[in-house]
Amino acid sequence: MGRWTQYDEDSYRLPEGMKRVGYDADTGKYYYRDGGGSLWEGSEGAQYGELKRVSHAPIPTGGAQEDPSDEEADIGGRADGYRPLAVDVDGSVRHTGTSRSDSAYRMILPFFLIIAVMLLLVFRLVHSSTPSNPPECPGSSEVYHVSRGDTCWDLAQARGCSVDDILTVNRDLSCESLRPGQAICLPPKA
Repeated sequence: MGRWTQYDEDSYRLPEGMKRVGYDADTGKYYYRDGGGSLWEGSEGAQYGELKRVSHAPIPTGGAQEDPSDEEADIGGRADGYRPLAVDVDGSVRHTGTSRSDSAYRMILPFFLIIAVMLLLVFRLVHSSTPSNPPECPGSSEVYHVSRGDTCWDLAQARGCSVDDILTVNRDLSCESLRPGQAICLPPKA
């Protein structure tokens, strides 16, 4: 990016007494006012160039032609003559209700939401992989931590019992939803 020089300023590029007072984004034209109060319009899309005199601008530009007692025209105005470009048909200024600091938070909010979701997923992954407290097994049955690929049928065959015996010892056990690391009770080996 180039360096700033005095040649980038309005005072160097504009005729003496001429001041830039507004910009219309719809047409891409800059508006200027001379020392006598006349309004001038620049070429479309050009910040500097040939100027032509106009009777009025489609945007509020400040200066001698506007009523200084009109408070709505002064809202949002700056000392250098620029006015907000969002105006209604009747010329009143539209307020969006957002400030520059609000827009910064709006830009970074999705980033923080993504971070929060990722942290929740990591917490859930770590929390679900840790073995839960072993259940209290009735009688002489033993605690067993389910391994990957275990089924109720395989466990019953290894213990020499039936699947019904495993389900009797473990109330509310669903053989279809065994998870690795889950603690269940198994009857003693026969």
